[in-house]
Amino acid sequence: MSTEPVGCDHLGDAELVERFEALQIAPRDFRHREHVRLAFAMLAGRDLAEAGPRFKRALVGFARAIGAAAKYHETLTWAYLGLVQERAAAAPYASSLEFVAQHPDLLDHRGGALARYYDVDAITACPIARRVFVLPRS
Repeated sequence: MSTEPVGCDHLGDAELVERFEALQIAPRDFRHREHVRLAFAMLAGRDLAEAGPRFKRALVGFARAIGAAAKYHETLTWAYLGLVQERAAAAPYASSLEFVAQHPDLLDHRGGALARYYDVDAITACPIARRVFVLPRS
């Protein structure tokens, strides 16, 4: 029986980013929670124009490396980056773990924060939204 933790909560923000970019995180350990943590860590001290392309490159590289390139979704990526940036700017957070603890609605992929702006099922299935950023409909 393995005692190795599942997920990445045992990693600090800098190590999470470093290991993710080096493709040293097992696919089973990189869930939605880790996406949000990674976004927070990459945005820390940076603006969206700087952190966004780095985040996208890392996600696309990871998806390709694990044979899941088709899973990358442009709209979901940028929408979550915007949500994380907005929330992170509202108060100081010592780490991504503190951030996700304070914003559990970001971890609910179907009914959480994103659902206020998008029909998540529809946008997830939309081939155009997978390739390019699609603004939310009002």
